[in-house]
Amino acid sequence: MADGFRWNDWNLDHIARHGVGPEQAEHVVLHARRPYPSYEGDGRWLVRGPDAGGKALQVVYVIDPDEATVYVIHARPLSEREKRNLRRRRR
Repeated sequence: MADGFRWNDWNLDHIARHGVGPEQAEHVVLHARRPYPSYEGDGRWLVRGPDAGGKALQVVYVIDPDEATVYVIHARPLSEREKRNLRRRRR
């Protein structure tokens, strides 16, 4: 895993539009449970899971090898269908 997270105006604004804060996204990534993280291609990783308060989120990120950081490119709440699928996958 990387040494930390890199935040800037772009990714902070992007996730905020979906009602997600950086602490929430970091929690989901750091507490990923199988089958996540899932490699999605083009250097992108996907994690679905709860934040510290139990809100189910999806976070997409890349690992910046130059800075050894996780750079979140997308985060949003899961739909009800996605939540059901997540619960099924974890059984």
